[in-house]
Amino acid sequence: MIPSVVAARWRALTISAVAVTLLATACGSGGGSNEAAGKGSGPVADPKEPVTITFSSWIGNEPSIKKMAADFHKQHPNITVQFQNLPAEESSQKLTAQIAGGNAPDAAFVDASTVAGFASRKALANLDNYISRSDVVKPDDYVDAFKTFTTFEDHMYGLPFDGESTALFYRTDLFEAAGIDAPPTTWDEFQADAEKLTDPAKKQYGIAMFAPESAYYWYPWLWQNGGEVLDKKGDVAFNSEKGKEAADFYVGLTKYAPKDYLNSNSYDGRVAFANGQVGMYVAGAWFAGTLAEEFPKINGKWATAPLPEGKAGCGTTIAGDALVVFGSSKQQDAAWKWIEYLSEPENMATWTYKSEGSTLLPPRKSLLESPDLVKAKPILQGFADAMKCGVSNIIADPDWGRMEESLNTELGKAMYGDQTAAQALDNAAQDGNG
Repeated sequence: MIPSVVAARWRALTISAVAVTLLATACGSGGGSNEAAGKGSGPVADPKEPVTITFSSWIGNEPSIKKMAADFHKQHPNITVQFQNLPAEESSQKLTAQIAGGNAPDAAFVDASTVAGFASRKALANLDNYISRSDVVKPDDYVDAFKTFTTFEDHMYGLPFDGESTALFYRTDLFEAAGIDAPPTTWDEFQADAEKLTDPAKKQYGIAMFAPESAYYWYPWLWQNGGEVLDKKGDVAFNSEKGKEAADFYVGLTKYAPKDYLNSNSYDGRVAFANGQVGMYVAGAWFAGTLAEEFPKINGKWATAPLPEGKAGCGTTIAGDALVVFGSSKQQDAAWKWIEYLSEPENMATWTYKSEGSTLLPPRKSLLESPDLVKAKPILQGFADAMKCGVSNIIADPDWGRMEESLNTELGKAMYGDQTAAQALDNAAQDGNG
């Protein structure tokens, strides 16, 4: 698989746990110059003498990034970017160890959900001064939910660089055979289509459902119904009447799902969609790349669309990556020049939708609204449309990891029929408040 697809898959399954771990260990300090970074006026000047900056990431071997680094050096000959490459699943743990050891890199490409955690440890440079001096970085151009990822206590500590949203994949051939003319746009249509597509005698079902990932894929329905995970005071709110209505609908869809995959996950379950066992599949944009690469025989037999809207409108989960500068860096200006360069619209487009095989999207409104995106990757249209509906499921609460684990377990039990959806939420809420 393409590295960016692998990273996106890993991110979707571990995003909450990693972010919460960082927040729970926020008592540590990364040291260095954080708030004073970038003070001055006008564009940040190049260093007068040659310097080398270290850049931690799992993308250093990607051809497009290598070319950008070479082009950057041509434009800024006194700055050399030295890559520190490591697997995506080891990045946060490695950076945490480097921070504790006092040898953090100058800059890094990180899961955007970890930015607040690193910032809370005073490990990152506050980028507000740099941003105010930049003609490239425009905070208002970032999709709000992605900007929220990189903001801590009203200051930006990272620059959103790529992202993805969750949307609906559907088998056009199965829809046609079932007499369904278009993808569902409402909850009622979604349920009706799932029922039409379900024929146990043919081992065909409406949708794939996964108990081990039940919470993550329930959140969109919660938000679409006007519910929220926690209230403004930080108390559990997911077991409100709106939450219970959303959970009842969501868990009720299990009757239209193959039981063989109920204990699986949204990556392993891809086979059910590929072989025509399910007609609808909720997943991130990574799934498009996986289908194109692993199952080329069904090209032309599937399409994507935004998730259906509920009483409160649209809502979907998102994930993304961001660029940061560390507070301990002795070369903060040079590190800023590098991440500012990567943030140029053309470079962001090159890294995301213009890269061969990539299903990543740019988190800048101007790029998402550009006709070039759909022209380059038509299959990303639904995901681009869904970006404006993105909501982060990352909660800045050290207890959230435990609460979400309980929510996941309880909703999974409801899917198996061991309890009602309402009981699942109440049990998870009791555990969360305990």
